Amino acid sequence: MKRVAKPEGKFNVVIEDAPMPEPGPGEVRVKAVRSLISRGSEMGGRYTREYAVNPESMGYSLAGIVDAIGDDVEHYAVGDRVVASAPHAQYTVRPVRLSSPNDQAQVVPMLPSVNFDQAPYYPLTSGAVSWIDIEDIQPYDTVVIIGQGLVGSLLMQVAKANGRGRIVTVDALDSRCALSEELGADAVINASDEDPVRAVKKLTNGVGAHIVVYAVGGPAGPKAFDQALDMLAVGGLLHLIGLYEDQPLPLMSGKIQRRRLLGGYYGQVVPAGVALRAMQLLGSGAIQTEKMTTHRFPYTEAAAAFDLLYTRMNEALGVLLDWEVADA
Repeated sequence: MKRVAKPEGKFNVVIEDAPMPEPGPGEVRVKAVRSLISRGSEMGGRYTREYAVNPESMGYSLAGIVDAIGDDVEHYAVGDRVVASAPHAQYTVRPVRLSSPNDQAQVVPMLPSVNFDQAPYYPLTSGAVSWIDIEDIQPYDTVVIIGQGLVGSLLMQVAKANGRGRIVTVDALDSRCALSEELGADAVINASDEDPVRAVKKLTNGVGAHIVVYAVGGPAGPKAFDQALDMLAVGGLLHLIGLYEDQPLPLMSGKIQRRRLLGGYYGQVVPAGVALRAMQLLGSGAIQTEKMTTHRFPYTEAAAAFDLLYTRMNEALGVLLDWEVADA
C-alpha cells in the first residue's frame, strides 16, 4: 500500500510503500477514501521540522470503509463507513474494542447524512464541540475567537449552532475574515486593518470580552496571545488552544489577575454524546465544510498539498487528499 511519509529534512513529504496491515483481535482495517490535512499540527509539528517523523503521526483525520475485521469485533461489518483517527494512508488498522471507559475511540461510524468530503472534519469538530462545552458560554456573553484557521472556524460554527452569546472572530487574512463572515460570525475583526483590542473594547463598550479563545499558534502566536489578554474582561476566561509557537507566550502577571486561564483541556476522553453531536452538526450542514474546503488533491500529490498550505496560507484552508484515485 501507499502512505504519506516525512523523512529527514524540512518540507520533505513523500509517498512511500508500506506493508499491507492486517487487523488483529479487536481491530478493523479501514480503506481510505478522504483524509484532511491539519495545517496547525501537520505544518508546525511535522512539515517544518528537520527530523524524520513517524508515518503514524502524519495525519489524524481519515474517512473510509471497513474492509477487514479482526477476531472479537461484533459491532462493525465490512462495508461500514467510518472516520478514523489515523494517518494519511491507503489502509489503516485501528482498535475498536476499548479496554476501559477512559479509552479514546479511534474509529467512529459515520451517520447516513454525512458524506466522505465532510467526514474528515469530524475529529476537529468533536474537539470544537468539547472546547465550546467547557467554556460554558452564557446567552449574553461576548466570545472572541482569535484565529480563523480550521480549528478557529469550527469553534465559531459550533458556538453559533449552540445559539448562545455574541461570537466575534479575529484574523489577519482577508480571505479568512471574509469566510468567517459568510459562515455566520456576529462580528469579524480584520487585524491587518484595525487594532483588534480596540475593536473588541468598542464592541463591548470598554468592558472587554467575557471569553477569549486563542486559536492561533505558530510564529504569530505571542503577539496574538498578548492581545487576547488585553481584550479580556475582568472575571473573563482565556482559553488557550493554539500551539507550536516555539517560544514563550507573554503571560504578564498584572494582565491575568482577576481573570482565568484554561489550557486546551476538554476531559480525558471525548464522551459518546460529543461524538454524536459533532456528527449531527456535520450532517445537518451547520458545519459548512463545503465552504471550508478550498482544495482537493489526489494523494499522489501530497507534497504539493503540503507546500500549498505552507506557502500560500491566504489561499488554502481545508485541504483534502483523495485516496480513491488508487482504484482509477
